[in-house]
Amino acid sequence: MDIRKIKKLIEIIEESDIAEIEISEGEESVRISRYSPAPAPSAMMAAATAPIATIAAAPLATSATTSTEPTAELPSGHVVKSPMVGTFYGAASPNAAPFVSVGQKVHEGETICIIEAMKILNQIEADKSGTIKQILVENAQPVEYDQPLFIIE
Repeated sequence: MDIRKIKKLIEIIEESDIAEIEISEGEESVRISRYSPAPAPSAMMAAATAPIATIAAAPLATSATTSTEPTAELPSGHVVKSPMVGTFYGAASPNAAPFVSVGQKVHEGETICIIEAMKILNQIEADKSGTIKQILVENAQPVEYDQPLFIIE
């Protein structure tokens, strides 16, 4: 699809009361929405029935950082970081109980969250046994690679 057509569609959306539009041309399609997409409960349930890949969270490497960016001070403890870019989910579905909560004991290899990346739900496992001290990400929020997710004590 031509980028000029996409720009024109964006202009039409901005000038009208249309909230969302989806156009398909052969194998290509584009969806433009005024609002950020929130995962629909039915879509989350359907995705939860799909095969789920399991990924162990990468252990935190101990090294000195030379970054000049300001970093937020994390509480002491073992940091579980995101092994990929995606959307963080603390439960298997919107109505399900969360995998873990603050103060809960976890064992190495236990599922602590799901990160959806490219329509694939990836189970993230605790890479250390201990107690969940802090959950650093809210449900359905985007996460970056190597972003801290949990503090395990």
